[in-house]
Amino acid sequence: MTQPPVDPAHSAPYVKGMSDLAGEILSCRLCASRFAATATHHAPRPVPWFRPGARIMIAGQAPGARVHRSGRPFSDPSGDRLREWMGLDAATFYDKDRIAIVPMAFCFPGYNAKGSDLPPPAICARTWRDRVMQEIGPVPLTLLVGGYAHKWHLGPGTVAQNVANWRAHAPAVFPLPHPSWRNTGWLNERPWFEAELLPALRTAISETLA
Repeated sequence: MTQPPVDPAHSAPYVKGMSDLAGEILSCRLCASRFAATATHHAPRPVPWFRPGARIMIAGQAPGARVHRSGRPFSDPSGDRLREWMGLDAATFYDKDRIAIVPMAFCFPGYNAKGSDLPPPAICARTWRDRVMQEIGPVPLTLLVGGYAHKWHLGPGTVAQNVANWRAHAPAVFPLPHPSWRNTGWLNERPWFEAELLPALRTAISETLA
């Protein structure tokens, strides 16, 4: 596989109004040799998206290939589904003063030889996560998107268990499955997710951003 191309037109949002910490992350090359050894042979391209004082934090997993190209988090079908879950338009979703998007790794991890996604490198969270969360400050609402974010914030437990137990964490924290379309079957088997969890999530978001 060749390196996913980068669209330079989307680099500007990270320069204008960028904090010193976001600038540090943007220049991080800790995983350069790791990424070069993947099937995609790509270079690091961190995607920091946060500012102090955000009202909502989305704790995700890692950028995918499309986000690597665009330089904008959740600029893919998973992002479309996540915004639908949240009941937000793109302008609100990408307003850094309102919403911080803090994945467990800021770069696209690449694919293995079979074309499967590699996991977020743990060194990224160890290096940056505590500093980022300290800079953002306390947030009234946190969305945990996917298993890696669940494990970091909630400890042991499966995604299925955490999402089924969402009421124990709401309204300050909502554990969510990854919004990948590969999880459509999983969601169809759990109609309560759309009927019960999503309305509560949208209410919490509306009240938090009011």
